Amino acid sequence: MSVALITGAASGIGKAIAHLFVEKGASVVLADIDDAQGRALEAELQSRSGRALFVHCDVANPQHHQQAVDEALRTFGRLDVAVNNAGIAGQGGPTAQYPIDEWQRIIDVNLSGVFYGLRAQLPVMIQQGSGSIIVVSSILGAVGFAGAPAYTAAKHGLLGLVKAAALDHSSQGVRINAIGPAFIDTPMIAGIVQDPVVAQVVTGKHPIGRLGRPEEVAQLVHFLSSDLSSFITGSFFPIDGGYLAQ
Repeated sequence: MSVALITGAASGIGKAIAHLFVEKGASVVLADIDDAQGRALEAELQSRSGRALFVHCDVANPQHHQQAVDEALRTFGRLDVAVNNAGIAGQGGPTAQYPIDEWQRIIDVNLSGVFYGLRAQLPVMIQQGSGSIIVVSSILGAVGFAGAPAYTAAKHGLLGLVKAAALDHSSQGVRINAIGPAFIDTPMIAGIVQDPVVAQVVTGKHPIGRLGRPEEVAQLVHFLSSDLSSFITGSFFPIDGGYLAQ
């Protein structure tokens, strides 16, 4: 039975991943900064399987990642999968006027937060001789987006980090890949799509004609965590309804 650690697990894509992994028989460590929603999800999953543990985790804090890994080992005895999913959209604005403190906040969470996760997760998997790490980047890891310099830079940075880490550690039995969701129907974009006009514009950016669903992203993550993807590492997988094909 596999053990999976998921950051940003309390809502959106992370929550869908947690549900699917439990459905597939995994034990899950739910790492999130939102204690209330995290504990609610823990209770919900425990009522089904008894194999869920919530840990408070601010991904911008390296010590929190180590504590999450330690709790996974203490409770479940191993760590087979890590899904570095937590991220923030942050403030928008043109590069020339972009606030420096907001730049730092987004880089701290969306880029450094994943590096800190890898630093805590990799030693355990290397010692085991096996493991799969999935990093949630974005379509904006592959293309630019006006008014989002920090978010775009961070998500681009994740792809370089994944490639370097995969080259460093794939020979030690650990696979590391990134995924690139487009606009997914989650709380992160709820404020944007409340306006019907904006919702129509955002939806129209996807040739498939709709937003993605968290459950669809979860299926890709599960594939990359499984032995079905045993020869895949250092790669980037868009899940974008055709967004990047344009």
